[in-house]
Amino acid sequence: MKYLHLVWAALFRRKTRTILTLVSIVAAFLLFGMLDAVRNAFDQAGQSANGAQRLQTGSKLSFIQTLPRSLEAQIAAVPGVKAVTYANWFGGAYQDPKNQIFSFAVAPNYLDLYPEMIVSPAERKAFDGTRTGALVGARLARKYHWKVGDKVPLQSLIFADRSGSKNWSFDIVGIIHSGDKKAAGFFDQLFLLHWKYFDETTTYNGGAVGWYVSRVADVNQADRVARAIDALSANSDHETRTQTEQAATASWMKQVADIGLIVGSIMGAVFFTLLLLSGNTMMQAVRERTGELAVLKTIGFSNRSVLAMVLAESVLLLVLGGVIGLGLATLLIPLVTAGSGGMLNLPPVGAGSWALGAVLMVAIGLVVGWLPAWSAMRLNIVDALAGR
Repeated sequence: MKYLHLVWAALFRRKTRTILTLVSIVAAFLLFGMLDAVRNAFDQAGQSANGAQRLQTGSKLSFIQTLPRSLEAQIAAVPGVKAVTYANWFGGAYQDPKNQIFSFAVAPNYLDLYPEMIVSPAERKAFDGTRTGALVGARLARKYHWKVGDKVPLQSLIFADRSGSKNWSFDIVGIIHSGDKKAAGFFDQLFLLHWKYFDETTTYNGGAVGWYVSRVADVNQADRVARAIDALSANSDHETRTQTEQAATASWMKQVADIGLIVGSIMGAVFFTLLLLSGNTMMQAVRERTGELAVLKTIGFSNRSVLAMVLAESVLLLVLGGVIGLGLATLLIPLVTAGSGGMLNLPPVGAGSWALGAVLMVAIGLVVGWLPAWSAMRLNIVDALAGR
């Protein structure tokens, strides 16, 4: 650009104000990049099951709907299914309802389908032989200072026992260690109890299953296997949806809340605030330079040139902050994914996010710069130089 040096000098005329505004813009676009990755993660989950070793089969209607035990044998008979297990959500909390724990009532062979969960043979044998036994993740055990041999009271937020009490007691017989660093954040925080004990102790379950997990023989046939499993209960009162485990988790979240609406609402509020903030910055910047703009017109700059320079200043401000913000999001997302230990699996900031971000940068820059640019273009030289 011919007058880029003038635009740059005008932009950093008040360095403190410009830098503070840039920080706000960087924060807004950093948040945009992170939230857009969350939205993309939910949108992309479950588009294909191929490549997945395990498939999760739950109710098509709602994740709180249970499935009959008879499906286990039918799923096991589907060509391509190597093994089947099942589990129920227990909904446990320790000491306070706010201290919710990932607690599942699982089938005897549940650990066989999850070689990532490492339990010593002695502890596995103790779990199989203890009706009230429980296996807890290593991180969860450290958090609450639990050890093997402890008797732990849990309050179920959903299920009561036959006496009507929601207070349950379990004996810790083993510690779960994660053999997969990517999933350590999840497996290390599990609390596993016996499905049979859970089913016999509560009147609410009645032999039903929350979801089934199937291991496929050929990961490249996972989509076909998923369709075959769902065909078993088609047009019945317990129709199923079979997905990858990641997609199933995303589906649960979508039933609890509209992720797209939440992300959109947050970003709408952020960018509306950004409009006001950057608009105020540009208005002040142009108001302070009234005399300088008049001098530019006096030495031959046209009204259109002045308009273009002020608009360019506004767009440059937004582009600088936006690029830095999205760049930080690009660097931070892999770190967040790795640091979550598998709890979060966010996609990188892709070309689509960068393109949308660039459009937002330019659009916001033009919007906030238009009014001060229009005022600068219509500036009367005599009045401006006279200080009126």
